[in-house]
Amino acid sequence: MTNPIHLLCTAYEEGAISKKMQFIGRMYVRYYNHTYQCSGTLWEGRFRSSLIQSDRYLLELHRYIELNTVRADRVNKPSEYSWSSYGSKALDIETELQTPYELYLASGKTKKE
Repeated sequence: MTNPIHLLCTAYEEGAISKKMQFIGRMYVRYYNHTYQCSGTLWEGRFRSSLIQSDRYLLELHRYIELNTVRADRVNKPSEYSWSSYGSKALDIETELQTPYELYLASGKTKKE
């Protein structure tokens, strides 16, 4: 997707996500501008964040994010979008970017379910 980017993150320290987004904003923008000989910002504004306070909403967010490219007619199935977390959950593809969380794993009797 070209716009927007959805990330679902867990912070283990206060302010960690803000610091990570600031780092990405500095380093990736510098890389992108150098690589494509551009200047200026890549994003229209600051990132927005929300605290997720219920398990049900967390599962809904996962579903929304993973099906977003299908709803936008970018792909026919979520597995076709290479930047999705769908592959690590539904297809058991190993990744260092995602850690399975207990609520999701508890939704089936086995990891595969």
